[in-house]
Amino acid sequence: MGRKVGGVYISPKKFGNMTRPCMQEMITFLSCLSLNQNKDDKCARQKDLLNACMDSQGSKNRKSWGSINYHLQRLNRGRK
Repeated sequence: MGRKVGGVYISPKKFGNMTRPCMQEMITFLSCLSLNQNKDDKCARQKDLLNACMDSQGSKNRKSWGSINYHLQRLNRGRK
């Protein structure tokens, strides 16, 4: 994907400090799977914790504002 010369663009990879919900639960579940040769019946507790965390995150009704690049380009158009 190319971009126009002079366009405003922010790489989303630079935002490493954003929150990552359920990361700890996912790491524990994946490490349990790796220790038990991918047998998820032995990792039922970790799987339940991960599912509970993911369900609690999905219930939040957040309004999406769109991508930051879209808004930066929109604001930049108004300046010209």
